[in-house]
Formats: sequence, C-alpha cells, structure tokens
Amino acid sequence: MDFSYNDKVKRLQNELKLFMSEVIFPNEKKFQQQLDPIDRFSKIPPVMEEMKRQAKQAGLWNLFLPDAKEGAGLTNVEYAPLCEMMGRSAIAPEVFNCNAPDTGNMEVLVRYGTEEQKEKWLKPLLNGEIRSAFSMTEPEVASSDATNVQISIKRIGDEYVINGTKWWSSGAGDPRCRILIVMGKTDPFAEKHKQQSMLLVPIDSTGVEVKRMLPVFGYDDAPHGHAEIKFNQVRVPATNLLLGEGRGFEIAQGRLGPGRIHHCMRTIGAAERALELMCERVVGRVAFGKPLANQGVVREWIAESRIEIEQARLLTLKAAAMMDTVGNKVAKKEIAMIKVIAPRMALRVIDRTIQAFGAEGVSDDLPLAAMFAGIRTLRIADGPDEVHLESVAKQELKPYLNNG
Repeated sequence: MDFSYNDKVKRLQNELKLFMSEVIFPNEKKFQQQLDPIDRFSKIPPVMEEMKRQAKQAGLWNLFLPDAKEGAGLTNVEYAPLCEMMGRSAIAPEVFNCNAPDTGNMEVLVRYGTEEQKEKWLKPLLNGEIRSAFSMTEPEVASSDATNVQISIKRIGDEYVINGTKWWSSGAGDPRCRILIVMGKTDPFAEKHKQQSMLLVPIDSTGVEVKRMLPVFGYDDAPHGHAEIKFNQVRVPATNLLLGEGRGFEIAQGRLGPGRIHHCMRTIGAAERALELMCERVVGRVAFGKPLANQGVVREWIAESRIEIEQARLLTLKAAAMMDTVGNKVAKKEIAMIKVIAPRMALRVIDRTIQAFGAEGVSDDLPLAAMFAGIRTLRIADGPDEVHLESVAKQELKPYLNNG
C-alpha cells in the first residue's frame, strides 16, 4: 500500500502544524482558565470561538467530511495525518469543527437526513454554530450490545413519544448543544436488529431533563461533558425520525465505523505528543549522576514507544485505505483491530511519560493525566475491547468452521 500524500494533504499538514504551534498549544491553559469557576458548563471560553474563527479563515474547517460540497473532500487515508495532529491537544478537534460526537452526527445527517433535517440541524453544525450529542448508552442495560437499548419510542399520531434514561451522552453539557440523536426501541417484537430507531430530539424539548454530568476519573471535560438525561413523555414530530423505523441499528453501524477510526487517529497523535514530552524531559533531567536519557530503562521506554506508535499508525492507515477502497463493511476486521490496538498503545506510551516526569506527570501542570483518563475510556466507548476481539476472532475462525 502506498501511503504517500498528495500535494493537497501536504499543504494541509503544513498549515495545520503551524496553526497548532501558533494558536492551539499557546491557548490550552487559557481555555481552562476561562471556564466559569462556579459552573463550568455555563459558558464557552471566549478563546475557543476566537480560535474557531481563525481556523475558518485559514480554511482548516470540516476536514473530516469526505463530501467535497460540505467538507474538505478528503479520503480516510488523506484525513488520517490531519486528524492525528488534532489529537495532540484535547481542545484542537473542536477548533477545526472535527470533534466527536458532532462529526459522527453530521455524517449521519449527511448520509441519512432529509433535506428539512439537513437545513435545520446539519447546516448550523457544519458552521460550528451549535453542538450536538449522541444518546445510545443506558444505565440499566449492557450497552456494548446496542440491541439491548430499552428507552421507549412510540408513534402516536404525527408524533413520537420517548420515555427512559440515557447516560454518557457526550456533548450534552455544552450550552450550545441544541440537538440529540437518540436511539431507542420502536418495536420490541420485530427481528432483533430491527427493533431500534433513531430520532432527532431538540434538547430543549419538554420532558428532556439533564440530570447530571458524569466525570471521567475526576475530569468533568467541561464545557463538553458527559450527561445523564431523563426523557419523560418527550414528544417530537414524526418527521424527526432518521431513515425509517427499525433502521436504528443500521445507522449506528454506519456511524461508528468512521468514528472509531477517527478516535484511533487522534489517539496516535496524543501518543506522539507524549513521546515528545518524554524525550524533552529525559535529555534535560539528571538523576544519580547522569541524564535520564542515558539510563538504559528510559531508552527502552523511548524505543518501545516509537515501535508501538508506528505499528498502530500503519494498521490505522491500512484500515483507512480499506474503508476508502472496499468499504467499511469489508474493513470491519481492520477497524476492530485498530480500535483495540490504538488506545492500549497510547496508554502504555503515556504511562511511560508520566513515569519519566515523576510527580509532575500526574499533576494538571501537564496534559498527561487528562490524556490518560480520556484515552482509557476509549477501551469502552464505541464498543469495548472484548466486543472487537470477539469480532476479529469470529472472522478469523470463519473459514475453518465453514470447512469443518
């Protein structure tokens, strides 16, 4: 496979690298300082909107979207190095309007939305004027199996009525969040994978209650956040249905393929930043009479980290290339593999870097602790490791079982 980049991608890489250096990294601490100290979900740090304005002006906007009309028209392979760069900072993806869950929600609307739905919700999302959330996970069932969702969606006349509770609805804490994509059960008696449907639910609908924001290892991820939401007799027009009744699982599968690989791309970027920080640290820090960089174990950390990052990047690019050429369905094994490999790799690299920094590594003076917390969730989010491992094993065994 040839993973060399064309002139357009090289230009975007150079522009993005410069923007990260001059705009993103210098404003990371400012972003945190501008959050409201009392209610961290009450307002958006002004520096975020300023950075978004600059990114738009620079043409670094909606790079994730392969649709050339609305996005940059990049393939998955072309977007990979750009997404990786964004993963080096927790605040970067939003600056370029390439942040989850908005990217996945926009892709759903592009692929499955009606013209009316696109005009009302996709357009402002593409412009970065509003935010969105994706509500699938539920507290009372094992949501690693999406067919388990129990929230009730019933058709009554020209409306759907929703009852139940969702949690880990990432993005719902943002004061700009206007729309939720909710996956629920419309027909409990249908075939297993056709019981579910997806609805567009405005967050200000009567009966929608954001009960609490859920922290991740103590990090609230404000103002984005992860919400527990109760739906009590929530009514939305029947025209808010996506694609059709019983098509929810189908939409979820179509949404999660690109989302999973985007997470992996960003995770590789985080690992690269961690390795850079490790190298900078160990060449300038002396312990027991010599720089840490001269300690054999530290050199092993660096070498292992580089090897693991390169392995993960190559598998990610292979998966991306297959998605571009043979489609997400055929590439499902590669997507599953990289979804397991990338977070595990990044956690090892970040852990080594924390060790190199000692006490400072676990503090909020560096991005390492927050990176570790966030990436640890990716071993659960968008399908836990065990589900993906089962999928890979099933596909590996298939020809043997068929011949048996």
